[in-house]
Amino acid sequence: MKGLFEKIEEAKKAVEARIKTRPQVAIVLGTGLGGMGQSIEAEATIPYDDIPHFVKATGLGHDGNLVVGKLGGKNVVAMQGRLHYYEGYSMKEITFPLRVMHALGAGELVMSSAVGGMNPHLDRGDIVALTDFINLMGDNPLIGWNDDRLGPRFPDMSEPFDGERRRIFEKIALEKGVTVRRAVLVAVAGPNLETAAEYRFLRRIGADVVGMSTVPETIVAAHSGMKVLALSIVTDLCPADNLQPADIKEIIETAEGTEPKLRELVVEYLQRL
Repeated sequence: MKGLFEKIEEAKKAVEARIKTRPQVAIVLGTGLGGMGQSIEAEATIPYDDIPHFVKATGLGHDGNLVVGKLGGKNVVAMQGRLHYYEGYSMKEITFPLRVMHALGAGELVMSSAVGGMNPHLDRGDIVALTDFINLMGDNPLIGWNDDRLGPRFPDMSEPFDGERRRIFEKIALEKGVTVRRAVLVAVAGPNLETAAEYRFLRRIGADVVGMSTVPETIVAAHSGMKVLALSIVTDLCPADNLQPADIKEIIETAEGTEPKLRELVVEYLQRL
């Protein structure tokens, strides 16, 4: 029976057979943000189905391709469609592509996602840079036997999102007149959205935004020694005392409407990284 390391190597070789460049930066494109992949000068666009041990992306607005090429002057490998725990996959399955991207050479990680805003200072369409997280997904991708070739048994989490990278991104946003706020993310399993009582609880324990992704990848990135910049678009507002029914179509439209602005900032960030 193949272990995780052997599966990563097998997937890595399948990707390397179709590319010539060595990626420097891994990018994970979240809900409504897959269009950013169109800006990549693609050397290869590889469906997940063609890569050993990858699972299908079934989320709305997630294409399910690994795109290798250039963006912002850097060699990048991007997940055009992330995987989610609520799709029924294990934590190891949804973070497996990140393991492969790191094995291909990526030491940097840029992630985007759609989140619900609980902090009253946030508005729909805001871009936030994540500063910390709370894991309420009920699982962890590092549970089980640890292969020291992939990372330490007890990875440090004092700074899961790199402060220096975040400040570079914020400086670019300031120069371009784009407001970027900071936020603490709480990750839940989903797929249902939260009740008013849950939003009230999540806000009280210190979270500004809530989402169904990002945390598993961040844990694996820390385990692998990658530097992480995590960005989110506030696609819906979640005032616990005046909660309205969520409109998934509106959530996706908000993400897609903010995507060009976020894309411009990310491209500039890559140029300065």
